Amino acid sequence: MTVPVLAAVLLRLAATATPLQSGTVLDIASLFPTFELRVAASVLVTVAVVAVWRLGARLHDKEVEFVSMPVWHLSVTVLRLVVVAGGGAFVFAVWSLSGDIGTISAQYDLNRQTFVRIALSAAFVVGAYVLTSVLGRFIGEIASTRPEISDHQREIIYRIAQVTTYLATLAVILGIWRADLGGFLVGAGFLGIVVGMAARQTLGALIAGFVIMFSRPFEIGDWVEVGDYEGIVTEITVVNTRIQTFDGEFVMIPNDVVSSESLVNRSRKGRLRLDIEVGVDYETDIDRAADVAQSAVEDLDEVLSVPKPQVVAKRFDDSAVVLGVRPWIDRPSARRWWRARTATISAVREAFADEDITIPFPQRALSERDPSGPIPLTDQRTEASPEADGGVEGADE
Repeated sequence: MTVPVLAAVLLRLAATATPLQSGTVLDIASLFPTFELRVAASVLVTVAVVAVWRLGARLHDKEVEFVSMPVWHLSVTVLRLVVVAGGGAFVFAVWSLSGDIGTISAQYDLNRQTFVRIALSAAFVVGAYVLTSVLGRFIGEIASTRPEISDHQREIIYRIAQVTTYLATLAVILGIWRADLGGFLVGAGFLGIVVGMAARQTLGALIAGFVIMFSRPFEIGDWVEVGDYEGIVTEITVVNTRIQTFDGEFVMIPNDVVSSESLVNRSRKGRLRLDIEVGVDYETDIDRAADVAQSAVEDLDEVLSVPKPQVVAKRFDDSAVVLGVRPWIDRPSARRWWRARTATISAVREAFADEDITIPFPQRALSERDPSGPIPLTDQRTEASPEADGGVEGADE
């Protein structure tokens, strides 16, 4: 309620104000009597405001010893806002109290109240932009001190605060211009129906984006598999989800596709189990081979000791009994996954070689129906007899 009341008071004062006499303290326009001087003064003030704003951005992240960081950040932010407001007030005073504004007012049938409304609207727009930046930094600082707030939650909080700030600014600006909010809402309703029918897919992705943000099936930095794509989530917006594949490609997937496809989150619990298959000969003692493989994997630095790696018998293959070696890794990523897999395979192979455990490969043996021995092979071709060809001996004579 304070902002609309303040705006109404300023509009009332502007409507009833009389031109200031030359020589008063507040008659800033008299210091710049010509149009060129007013332009030069406006440009210099604008440059100074931009310079101070950038300097404040550098000082904002600078560490100081005489005051705490939150107080320092707040002081720098307030200083930047004061400089921007002061520069805007100066430029407005220079031009509003000059004869140029009166000429423009007479030409376009404007009055001082209109210029005040324009100035207030511009001030609220700039203030909303600055406020969203301050809120972003403030939310980021709070999230950095609280490990329970993830990057995903921080992004949701910032987006909600940003949308709320812009909607409140729009409502205030409409109130300043005394717009018919009822007609505006009716027109917005019809426009929403038309836009909804024309952009059903986009709205579906938008709704799916909010569902993903609040249901949180994955977060930024998670290793996910969505349909045919697999990689690390780099950004989640209300329209799409972006992942970086292990080939270095960036893939943008619409959120409605993400919500409709099967989703696998490989790093949800902070750890991932590998399943590596190795075959042993049928004559090998399965329990002994499993113990050797488990002992070899437990000593690796690339896998977790808790939970302990497991080795299980999985199936009978054509040439071997297949064992499954199942170690665990923490903070799953593609690099960790490949390193652990490579180390596990090398360790199991070396351990089996030291223990004379054979890892068979597919073999084929040819034999007769009579299992007494293999089929004799020879490179010599036997001469076929006439009876074998179906002829009669001595038929050519």
